Amino acid sequence: MSQPNYAFNAEIRTDMGKGASRRLRREGKVPAVLYGAGKEAVALTLEHDKVNNAADHEGFYSHILTLTIDGKKVEAIVKDMQRHPFKLKILHLDFQRVDAKQELHTNVPLHFLNEEDAQKAGGVIVHHLNEVEITVLPKDLPEYIEIDLAGMNVGDNIHLTDLKLPKGVTLVELTKGDDHDQVVVTVSAKKTEAEETADDAAPSEESDADESADKE
Repeated sequence: MSQPNYAFNAEIRTDMGKGASRRLRREGKVPAVLYGAGKEAVALTLEHDKVNNAADHEGFYSHILTLTIDGKKVEAIVKDMQRHPFKLKILHLDFQRVDAKQELHTNVPLHFLNEEDAQKAGGVIVHHLNEVEITVLPKDLPEYIEIDLAGMNVGDNIHLTDLKLPKGVTLVELTKGDDHDQVVVTVSAKKTEAEETADDAAPSEESDADESADKE
């Protein structure tokens, strides 16, 4: 699947309120707000379908986007997105301006390589984290961080301190102290057939409680 162009035309919005937002959505637009970099927040509208199509790509959430507002290009990142609870629609977007001299505080996804190696060794891959929070200058912002699982065996795990970080990237969690060195991925042993049978046969606590209640 080809990567979309993360550039969008945006219009300044002056008509505010829930009613105005509903009208915009009926017209195929999505309301948004742009803030940060020491400047005032600006209410915007964008073409819903173009944004929605781009949002299907992982890079939409970790790339620096370009918003063209009144003919001027502004670089920004997505900070928050509200979706409809059951329709494939975006309800609202929050963008944060990018200042080349200021570090960004954002999340990037983790990409796990060579998972099949650990699985061939009889293990089950358990992902404890699928993204990490980082600080980084805009020029060094990675689309994702790779983790190579080649050579891992049952019982092995990878912590945050084991990650090979791109240049200029700092993991926010590790700035909080040594006890924040979280496990990212583990190779667990597969359950034997006997263990799976025992799990299936064991009555749950909830079932025992229900039986006791019935007897009372």
